[in-house]
Amino acid sequence: MTLNEGTHKVGPETGHLLVKTGRTGMGRRAGHDLTLEPARWEGTIEVVPADPTASSVAVSVDAGSLEVREGTGGVKPLTGGDRGEIQSTLREKILHTDRHPTITFRSSRVTGTPADLTIEGDLTIMDVTRPVTIRAAVADDRLRGGATITQSEWGIKPYSAFFGALKLADEVEIAFDLAL
Repeated sequence: MTLNEGTHKVGPETGHLLVKTGRTGMGRRAGHDLTLEPARWEGTIEVVPADPTASSVAVSVDAGSLEVREGTGGVKPLTGGDRGEIQSTLREKILHTDRHPTITFRSSRVTGTPADLTIEGDLTIMDVTRPVTIRAAVADDRLRGGATITQSEWGIKPYSAFFGALKLADEVEIAFDLAL
């Protein structure tokens, strides 16, 4: 598989950017593993096949547009009201999107082959920037990959309920599947 040389614009119309959470704590059976997806985001992928290190990735996400796409597990199914409450809590109490409206990623280095890419860069959440390494691959004209991040490294306190008996795991998975 090869990547077409040039600049590729990506966003919700070209694929999916997902955030997947897990549960921990004694009450984890009551909660849900969530899949979140931003409704508004955009990115640019600059591909230079002759010199992969000259390639780059930049993505900007409207943090307030994160929506609950799926909730699995739990004692009862996730309702529309639950989704609304989770989204409100995420915006107002966890990500504080009124003060930190944008999440960004900027690559600093791209290495590997289309079948096994490593994209290193800086992820900024709530005005805190930390390095992240993304693993990706090109197959069937799609770029797929992801990374696992630890929320607390960006100053995010994972959601908890029932006096801490139910908590979101500190690690979340970020995954993407994009048409190029």
